[in-house]
Amino acid sequence: MPDVTKVVILGGGPGGYEAALVGAQLGGEVTLVDSDGIGGSAVLTDCVPSKTLIATSDVLSAMSEATGLGLHPANGADDLSGTVITDLGAINTRVLHLAQAQSGDIATRLVEEGVRIVRGRGRLVSVGTIVATTSLGEERLEADVVLVATGTHPRVLPDAIPDGERILDWTQVYNLTDLPERLIVVGSGVTGAEFANAYDALGVPVVLVSSRDMVLPGEDPDAARVLQDVFERRGIEIISQARAMSARREGDGVVVGLEDGREVRGSHVLMAVGSIPNTAGIGLEEAGVTLDKRGYVTVDKVSRSSARGIYAAGDCTGVFALASVAAMQGRIAMWHALGDAVPQLKQDTIASNIFTAPEIATVGVTQKDVDEGRSTADVLMLPLASNARAKMQEFTDGFVKLFCLPITGIIVGGVIVAPTASELIHAVSLAVSQRITVDDFAHAFTVYPSLSGSVAEAARRLHNHGKMATAELTN
Repeated sequence: MPDVTKVVILGGGPGGYEAALVGAQLGGEVTLVDSDGIGGSAVLTDCVPSKTLIATSDVLSAMSEATGLGLHPANGADDLSGTVITDLGAINTRVLHLAQAQSGDIATRLVEEGVRIVRGRGRLVSVGTIVATTSLGEERLEADVVLVATGTHPRVLPDAIPDGERILDWTQVYNLTDLPERLIVVGSGVTGAEFANAYDALGVPVVLVSSRDMVLPGEDPDAARVLQDVFERRGIEIISQARAMSARREGDGVVVGLEDGREVRGSHVLMAVGSIPNTAGIGLEEAGVTLDKRGYVTVDKVSRSSARGIYAAGDCTGVFALASVAAMQGRIAMWHALGDAVPQLKQDTIASNIFTAPEIATVGVTQKDVDEGRSTADVLMLPLASNARAKMQEFTDGFVKLFCLPITGIIVGGVIVAPTASELIHAVSLAVSQRITVDDFAHAFTVYPSLSGSVAEAARRLHNHGKMATAELTN
């Protein structure tokens, strides 16, 4: 009987627990060492909690716009959202309950599949040896394969130390039981934009401090412009080209100091200024694992680090801070390490979504790629304002953008800005991964009326871009 491959995984987030499931499925002896809770930040402090909060805020967003559908509050309020009381304590209790329940479900599945869970903090003492520090002392674990999936933690400014009460990072915001009187959000990336959107919908006056000209500086510029316009129309105060340097408590509020000397006052501040990888002090460099200048583990397309037998997955690799990517990196690592068929991680097929109102979903080639000459793709943007379903829902902000290769018409990217962009993007993602042409995409039936109809319509309008290739095939 062949020896069983011993696998030790550091970190129980999506990269770690998905890898553990695959490792067990392929016959490995899997031990998962975790100190923060199964599910990691994605389940306990990030994706699951934030999207649960956003699900509540989305209801209020819909109610605030219902007057356009002919629905008016009986009590004379401006909109239907004024007819309900927002109980932030109850909302956050539900948020945390769902997160813990999801964590428990994952842990149960791991145990059922034969994964051993060690509650503690692990560190490499050599390439194949991990020491786990637990409440019962230290345990030495030998491994043929090691997967590092330790995630990240919020970046903290030296003069803006979170206290969990008034100065908050994104792991602490669910401790609030009362709505802030005025919330300052520092950072206009994905995290900052999502929380600014959610708390505005909950009825909180929001100030968004952005170091750039526009919100979402790393995203599609047309999508960012739509969201900026929506934010401003809804009354979110955006302070652009302003870098926050400090945050301090003053009485029952906070004061945020900007680089130019200005001060912004509010009741609370949420610091959303990025993340730092959890790679320090766990023996990686001593074991020969290369870290980049920011501390992220350098990996190849099958999740291998520079040290033989050591893989890495998830946010600690700096590839994409997405739970779906972490999970796929973890699976790929185990497939490769245990000798199964393995696909390489293709970053140009990764779909992502920003859970604002409207949502913003993207996949593949970007507008920046085209503008900077890295792609020769043709681009077509189709506003949703003329879409019948959008009109029925009183929705006017949004568009579908498709990128296709000239001559062949192969779809290589897309952007969707719509209420359900996270669902609509899957069709475009499938087209990108399978190299479907705009003609083949357009020939598939869509429901009428539907927002997905606009995705097909965008493909139809790109028809001539594949005409030359079709003519060559028929001659």
